[in-house]
Amino acid sequence: MKNNLYSILKISYIQLILKSKFFIMKYIKILSYIVAFLITFSINAQHQKNIYIPDIPGYQTLKCDFHMHTVFSDGTVWPTVRVAEAWLEGLDVIAISDHIEYHSHSTDIIADQNRSFDIAKPIADRQGIILVKATEVTKQMPPGHFNALFITNANLMEFDDAFDALKEAKDQGAFIFWNHPNWKAQQPDTTLWWDEHTRLFEAGLLHGIEVYNTGYSPEALNWTNEKNLAVLCNSDEHGPMNMSYNLSETHRPMTLVFTKEKTENSLKEALFENRSVAYFGNTLMGPAEFLEPLFFASIEIEDRTAGLTNKSVTTIKIKNTSDVDYELQLVQPPVGFNCPENITIPAHHSTNIELEGDSDEISDMKSLKMYYQVNNMFTKSDSNLVVT
Repeated sequence: MKNNLYSILKISYIQLILKSKFFIMKYIKILSYIVAFLITFSINAQHQKNIYIPDIPGYQTLKCDFHMHTVFSDGTVWPTVRVAEAWLEGLDVIAISDHIEYHSHSTDIIADQNRSFDIAKPIADRQGIILVKATEVTKQMPPGHFNALFITNANLMEFDDAFDALKEAKDQGAFIFWNHPNWKAQQPDTTLWWDEHTRLFEAGLLHGIEVYNTGYSPEALNWTNEKNLAVLCNSDEHGPMNMSYNLSETHRPMTLVFTKEKTENSLKEALFENRSVAYFGNTLMGPAEFLEPLFFASIEIEDRTAGLTNKSVTTIKIKNTSDVDYELQLVQPPVGFNCPENITIPAHHSTNIELEGDSDEISDMKSLKMYYQVNNMFTKSDSNLVVT
């Protein structure tokens, strides 16, 4: 009789637990819907920041951050927070790149490698943010850490060897870039390109490098030139974004990508074609073929004197419509004229440039040329963009 009673009680207890789990899971699901609604409502109720970086001829300029983390690896925020931050800060594209290899919150959160993307995607779609499916392959140096963008299944990339993991990423159509090559924890003294990086590069498993990630790497910028790799610049944020940046005065580091349209396919095509520049602080870095049109798309010549007379002073008024303060240094003055050695064209302001001349050679302002280097636009670590 005791055994029968015990069996009945045991079965009843198990049934109660199962029912409790069912109801708990049901309420968690309902709660997740409520949280998603509240986040969307909260985003829409707040003021979105506009980042004024112009489009260039033939392309749209998309503001992107391809490197950040959530509680599904070693970050401290929920995936939907990353979407809310991006919308509020005026970004167009983000990638949540949680680590494959380690998960700091595994005691509390058990999920597969794709879960952070699955949670964030519906809200990203509603807010018009392109959310790229991504992950980070995290290995010791060499070869270090790599982000893989446009993957289909992060779970298939769990390999001990970085080459095998990135080969799987490539098979999924991924764009792969090397993260923070100058990170002191892995390269404390000198930032080196290792034999392992040559192996990855020659196998088509390396398409870009972060030239900025919490710090600038001149070596990385030079490698993008030497090896025809894309320029990347990302936040690598783990905590709330506003804990790292005073967003009322500045912006997070970001990659500017020049796309034919605002779609994921166009974004992917642009990255593989190296149509990107780094934007951090008041500095832009990348190929001259994109920096130059970006500079000229930012400025407008508002006033120009039609003709010149000997020993005259002529004023050119230039308006800057972008968020970048352009800092110019004279390389070559126009023939027969004196002009300022240094010029700053502040963001959203106009600047007058005065030319003092005594020349019979120039009678038409359209033929007058001044050559300046833009001190906050870099094509290589020791080379600035020169504009005419």
